Amino acid sequence: MWKHFTIVVGRDLRIAFRNPGDFLNPLMFFVIITCLFPLGIGSSPQQLAEVAPGIVWVTALLSTLLGLEGLFKQDFEDGSLEQLCLAPTPLSLLAFGKITAHWLIYGLPIVIMSPLIGVLLHLDSQAFVTLVLSLLLGTPSLSLIGAIGVGLTAGLRRGGVLLTLLILPLYIPILIFGASAIQSAALGFDATGQLYILSSLLVLSLITTPFATAAAIRITIN
Repeated sequence: MWKHFTIVVGRDLRIAFRNPGDFLNPLMFFVIITCLFPLGIGSSPQQLAEVAPGIVWVTALLSTLLGLEGLFKQDFEDGSLEQLCLAPTPLSLLAFGKITAHWLIYGLPIVIMSPLIGVLLHLDSQAFVTLVLSLLLGTPSLSLIGAIGVGLTAGLRRGGVLLTLLILPLYIPILIFGASAIQSAALGFDATGQLYILSSLLVLSLITTPFATAAAIRITIN
């Protein structure tokens, strides 16, 4: 079964690298928006450090949303999604493979670029580390939770707006604790509690969302 999981991940990664614009656009959106904030609110290091947590997490969330709609859309249109439902391997595992590929394509580059954003927004060393850790723990949850909404809307011709309405309320706890962790670290407080909560949300998402995504896909196919 895990061989099929790796095949699904490898297939999606190859497709993404054949069309680099698909995954570079959300990443460039993340970088450009965060770079525009210093121009709009001023270059004061103290002011930028105060607003940095919200800036980083809101732009990371929106960047993830940009890449979510295509998670199952192309597979639905070419019939691959139906074949995944008929495969002997559990659909939840195959869906988890596609979610993993999505995070590697869209989430991991954001984590890798976050140190540059931290320097740009004048975060200190403690907040700098917390920024990377919060994104490393939070962005997989964004992909996992978002996959449920994509599974439900993959068959809709214009499902982007509905997808946003479905999953944004579920993203709020991740956004709150992710931004709170960075803010606490920037103020010199311990951010371990927020990081533990992000870890708990990630574990909960890993356990539940593959099955919920599989059920959503079956609803769409039927």
